[in-house]
Amino acid sequence: MPPGLRLVQKVSSTRAFAKVAPHFIPAMDRAVHRLTRGKVLPSARMLPGVILTARGAKSGLARRTPLACMPEEGGQSWVLVGSNFGRPGHPAWTANLLANPDAEVSWRAIDVPVRARLLAGEERAEVWEAALRFWPPYAAYQSRVEREIRLFRLERRG
Repeated sequence: MPPGLRLVQKVSSTRAFAKVAPHFIPAMDRAVHRLTRGKVLPSARMLPGVILTARGAKSGLARRTPLACMPEEGGQSWVLVGSNFGRPGHPAWTANLLANPDAEVSWRAIDVPVRARLLAGEERAEVWEAALRFWPPYAAYQSRVEREIRLFRLERRG
């Protein structure tokens, strides 16, 4: 484990982090990602990350959202965790994927067309356990909310 990662995990599990982080982390990621033409995603220094571009569930407009992701072996799929930092509602991007599963991710400065699939049942349980090993704070996020955190698998299209 890289130095400082345990501290980051501890801090990111707190309610204070959940109140503050959603207001600055995505904005910072979007700005830096745009300025560096997709080469840098600051939050990806701690966790792998993508910029998800999905059509809005209501508006139909392209929505760009920086997200932590769990890349899967082979580089053909990614898991996204709709934790919303342990806040009560599902994040908007999850509704967008439910309504419009064909999307795109910017992964390591490459745009990749993907299709999203909400995980359920045994498959979700297995991926949730992998997600907890990958980023233990997800357990704290789940403990603070009554909703089941949504998990999506994004697979390359074409």
